[in-house]
Amino acid sequence: QLPLVESGGGLVQPGGSLRLSCQASGFSFRDMDMSWVRQAPGKDQEWLSSIDKNGEIISYADSVRGRFTISRDNAKNQLYLQMDSLKPEDTAVYYCVRYGGYTGSVYPLLNAQGTQVTVSS
Repeated sequence: QLPLVESGGGLVQPGGSLRLSCQASGFSFRDMDMSWVRQAPGKDQEWLSSIDKNGEIISYADSVRGRFTISRDNAKNQLYLQMDSLKPEDTAVYYCVRYGGYTGSVYPLLNAQGTQVTVSS
């Protein structure tokens, strides 16, 4: 069983919204800062957002600030990413990862599942 399983991706028109979920298992989710990252074909991995273990300290990449909202439910071991005002350049595979981060952070994604988000008309 993978420790992190993402879901909620899909095909959406520009300007639309999606809510991604990440189900955590096999570790103490409530004690872990978490992040969302994405990777588009031919592009470097991009850190998007981080949230501390208590859900109180949140940060965003400039590319998504004001459009994406990270949140978590420690009782359910779930991490979320609400994505609004989606743009074609948001098309990528999205991953949740353990640990916080910042612009330029890169995470190992070996065996990660991810969820595909495609923004297109």
